[in-house]
Amino acid sequence: MNVFILVFVTGMLAVQYWARLPNPLEWLLMMGLTSGLVYRRLPVLWVFLLGMAWAAIYGQYRLTDRLADPLEGEDVMVQGYVANFPRSLDNRVGFDFVVSPSIEGVPSTIRLNWYTPPIAIKAGQAWQMPVRLKKLHGRMNPGGFDYEAWLFANHIGATGYVRSKPQSQQIKGGFSAHRYLVKVRQLISDHLDAALPGSEQLGIIKALSIGSQELISQQQWQVFRITGVVHLMVISGSHISLVAGLVFLWVRRAWAGSGVLTVSPQTVAAYAAWLAGLFYAAVAGFSLPVQRAVLMLTVWLWAIVRQRHTASMQVLLLALLVVVLFDPLALLSAGFWLSFAAVALLLFMSGYRLGKQRYWYQIGKLHLAMAIGLGPLLIVFFQQMSLVAPLANYLAVPLVGVLITPLSLLAALVAFISPGFAALLLWPVEYLLKMLWWLLLQMADWPLASLSSLHAPWYNVLFAGLGVLLLLLPKGFQGRYLSVFFILPVFFNTVKTPAAGEIWFSLLDVGQGLAAVVQTQHHTLVFDTGVKYAEQADMGESVILPYLHYQGISHIDTLVISHGDIDHSGGAESLLSDMPVTKLYSGVAAWAERPAGSYCRAGQSWQWDGVDFSMLSPDLDGFHSENDNSCVLRISNKRHSFLLTGDIQQAAEKHLVAQYADGLISEVLVAPHHGSKTSSSPAFLEQVKPKTVLIPAGYRNRFGFPHQSVIQRYQRMQANIYSSANDGAISFKTDGADMRLALMRQQQRKYWME
Repeated sequence: MNVFILVFVTGMLAVQYWARLPNPLEWLLMMGLTSGLVYRRLPVLWVFLLGMAWAAIYGQYRLTDRLADPLEGEDVMVQGYVANFPRSLDNRVGFDFVVSPSIEGVPSTIRLNWYTPPIAIKAGQAWQMPVRLKKLHGRMNPGGFDYEAWLFANHIGATGYVRSKPQSQQIKGGFSAHRYLVKVRQLISDHLDAALPGSEQLGIIKALSIGSQELISQQQWQVFRITGVVHLMVISGSHISLVAGLVFLWVRRAWAGSGVLTVSPQTVAAYAAWLAGLFYAAVAGFSLPVQRAVLMLTVWLWAIVRQRHTASMQVLLLALLVVVLFDPLALLSAGFWLSFAAVALLLFMSGYRLGKQRYWYQIGKLHLAMAIGLGPLLIVFFQQMSLVAPLANYLAVPLVGVLITPLSLLAALVAFISPGFAALLLWPVEYLLKMLWWLLLQMADWPLASLSSLHAPWYNVLFAGLGVLLLLLPKGFQGRYLSVFFILPVFFNTVKTPAAGEIWFSLLDVGQGLAAVVQTQHHTLVFDTGVKYAEQADMGESVILPYLHYQGISHIDTLVISHGDIDHSGGAESLLSDMPVTKLYSGVAAWAERPAGSYCRAGQSWQWDGVDFSMLSPDLDGFHSENDNSCVLRISNKRHSFLLTGDIQQAAEKHLVAQYADGLISEVLVAPHHGSKTSSSPAFLEQVKPKTVLIPAGYRNRFGFPHQSVIQRYQRMQANIYSSANDGAISFKTDGADMRLALMRQQQRKYWME
């Protein structure tokens, strides 16, 4: 049975890599093949096909709850309620919105931004509001977070924003169990705010008690990642199991002592533990990870009530089966894999071991085993694993699990009755969290606190998993020493670099903005850094740095910030704070006058590894317009050339044509000013003669870039046109006379992409 469960899940996993779902003819062929395999008594194969069929059916069902084509970009009046805790980012508030009553063509759940709302937005509020929606669309970059897959896996059917006219109105709204639960959670949050106002630890307390992570700062998340304790700050299977386990032990002991034996103590304890876990999950908001944890808990407690001699690993696999049957899209979540792998490791370490070890020694050994065992998966998902995680978890797990979480949850409930008593309960919690935070800060600053690795190929990960199992076998098994040869390759991956004289060019998908990375054999140049859209959120941190780490780049030789617009310079601070930069060029004083900075000026040039870099503009006198003063950079080798133009407009284009004539000819042109109608003048295009034009623009951006008249000019040039909005990251690799093109959205296409 265990083998069949794994085969069934593997079939479901295979569907998540499909570029499209089967058409009717392919469905008939699949059904016929399955029938043939059943007839031929080949159960493994037909179970695999059955898994694929169920995942495909579910995927098709989820695709029906998406925005209809005619409604994209149109104003729609919707009614419903705020489904989660709002996220405040500068002048806007983001939240998920459940549409009720349903509207044809509008998904049941949408994700909205509301700029300068009239009142404080809170979970559970019911509104009637005009919204403008667009289909699911996320940035696609190597090494980057797949936001589009995350939205789809979390059952969100469209994104958009609230329109200012006609005016939105708060309404009474209808009753639903989910909305009632959301309002209760918001009420608890408000009580916690009143009980512990202004505390730096309030975000963690809310995360542990009600699953609200909005107040946890970026610095806190960074420290948690480095020290390997993120799992403690997110309500997951471990938290649900902890609460349920404590209730199980207390109730079993109390029932056994009562003398009432008509029902066994462990049966009563199992039901009580299930109700406690369900209650905690409700307070935590029944997010998808919490739902999976409740399903796992249900299977475990069901096995206890049934009093069957079922192996623990079989119970885990049954839980796995139940979870993916309810939601095959759980397979897209890193948390899904990490949670099941963690439980499997715990079972593996606790089984078939002889001898009794001291408790604290055994706990320390488990934390070490978990750090080693989950290492390959952490490298796959995050290209990083914590080396101090065993020690950090050895100290943090007892504090968070036994003291902080129960007290936080108790205080959250007591706050309804007595905010003063809740504040009294939270005082030791705040003190313990301050102490824990200080310890984690020290560990995060240790040398080699974490280990980063390049993206590992699948076969290295597979061998590392086998090596981990071999290493964690009980003492006495021969060949355990061979585990190191299986594990080490996953941490020492090599990344290819261009040959001498060759160019690797990538226009990254940063939405409405510009960021490009140029690699030669031993050097790296970054041209512009995308937009900054919140105080602690920018494209440098979310797109460019992950891409550079993915490529194995740890140093930027030259950073060019073409001009001061926020969609070109927004991510620069993140780059400068995270990665060494040797030289900085810019067209504005704010960047050019920094250490190692210079103004970009026409005539500047250098050569790296047989590749020429020439700054063509601006001149010393410059232009009146800041856009026209953008740095213009031409990159070329013996056969190929690229022209990056920032946001120049027709005045600068006219100057470039007069100044350089045939010196402007470039095979690849990054469209000036994102393809606006004030740029890409016919005379300029005639002089550049591009074979390929790249348009850095956001999907359905509010400026309407690229303008249709400009597209027509490119078409008259018979140039190939690619856009980051439609194609994701666009990469070129030169190889002698050849130049290979790669479109990220095409390479990584999945069936849920439009």
